[in-house]
Amino acid sequence: MKLLEGAEAARGTASGMAAVTTCLMALVKTGDHVVASRALFGGCRYVVEDYLPRWGVSTSLVDGKDPASFSRAMRANTKAVFIETPTNPTLELVDIRAVADIAHDHGALLVVDNVFATPMLQKPLQLGADLVVYSATKHIDGQGRALGGIILGTADVIEGDIHTIIRQTGPSMSPFNAWVLLKGLETLPIRVAKMTESAGKIANFLSGNQKLARLYYPGHASHPQFDLAEKQMAGGSTLLAMEMAGGRDAAFALADALALIATSNNLGDAKSIISHPATTTHARLSDEVRAGLGITGGILRLSVGLEDANDLIADLSFALDQV
Repeated sequence: MKLLEGAEAARGTASGMAAVTTCLMALVKTGDHVVASRALFGGCRYVVEDYLPRWGVSTSLVDGKDPASFSRAMRANTKAVFIETPTNPTLELVDIRAVADIAHDHGALLVVDNVFATPMLQKPLQLGADLVVYSATKHIDGQGRALGGIILGTADVIEGDIHTIIRQTGPSMSPFNAWVLLKGLETLPIRVAKMTESAGKIANFLSGNQKLARLYYPGHASHPQFDLAEKQMAGGSTLLAMEMAGGRDAAFALADALALIATSNNLGDAKSIISHPATTTHARLSDEVRAGLGITGGILRLSVGLEDANDLIADLSFALDQV
């Protein structure tokens, strides 16, 4: 992963959330401040919004689409900025270079959750980030077999405070999981390329469908941040999202009618998976917070696998006809 990411150092962890929590806890102490984009995976948002404040670390959640919102939130005691891009589940983008410059101007470090892009499609360290975190459970494993996480970045931070936290508190990856994930890396470039190609074809198929209120895919010209995706990503991601015009009932009807695409909460798997974020990954958030993030009951997140793109399109076409 150091070679793929262009990092000086890295440490494996027991899960993606172990990577996020360990990374942030290693950067702050009581009295410090963290700025994060408000569009985060549910578990990541919990760490920022609920867990860190328990230990006297104040946090600010901002609109990740607007770099100026990060500038306004920075304080003298801000030690870390945390973003995920593209975001889960609406594939909103954050300008990594712009936010990195803001963080560094205020003496803070930028941490990027790069799960949706993978190191194949986006390299945050080259764009100015200091640290990158992954849930290796996703694309790195690629078959839903093993939990794992990884933190990558500069040697002074990784081999210093992060190494100490892992050594003393124990969020360590098991040797067997490390072996499984290492085997997964052997096919990562091939899998991500195939998945991304298929995701683009599916986005083209879904675009303009009257049963969809909105399509979310950074690699499609309809995405409001398409130009940013072209600038900082090498592809549109293996994931896309769709908002059904008929709301939650229509979303459930579509998911229930799928035959090839499985219903589950994983992503980056060899098999295509659809999930309903409002009742799974972001269920702990209030209706008001979900609404602010654009996560309606009609949104479905699709992780595109290795099946033939035409078979996946046929499955979606049939399911849409049942809605």
